[in-house]
Amino acid sequence: MNPFKEYVETLQCAHMGDQFEKFQEAFQNHSRIIILGNGGSSSVASHISQDYMKFKGKKVSILSDPSMLTMLTNDFGYENAYQKFLEYYVEDETLVVLMSSGGESKNILNCVYWCEDNNVNYGVLTGFESNNKIRTVSINSLWNYHIASKSYGVVECVHQIFLHGVV
Repeated sequence: MNPFKEYVETLQCAHMGDQFEKFQEAFQNHSRIIILGNGGSSSVASHISQDYMKFKGKKVSILSDPSMLTMLTNDFGYENAYQKFLEYYVEDETLVVLMSSGGESKNILNCVYWCEDNNVNYGVLTGFESNNKIRTVSINSLWNYHIASKSYGVVECVHQIFLHGVV
């Protein structure tokens, strides 16, 4: 399939509706936000964090500092590094945004479990299979947005559009 056509077709089917409304409400009700993702999703987190701070006055944290990331992964293992970041940075009334294109990333999954166990407000953005692990275990997520695509690029771009919708 033509890659651009896949983007267009996915966007035509990307019904954000109630999930975006839930995200929008959570975004408005929290001044502190943590956004986490791997690879391209980390880049999305970095980009959107700038806009949330600049245009919306939000306090935003992301895990992009190389020395912190290598310390956390060395000391706690990659599967636990993001969870440890949450342990250090979550304050009262923090909103956590968790992204995983495939919905199976163990480090993001551990963040879901930690948020659930600690009553931290969070939401998830995933793609690929509709019954992916992160999507199915996110019982108390404020939103649970899924993109029906198996292309990392498409999923990451639609997640960015979703997150940009509040700017």
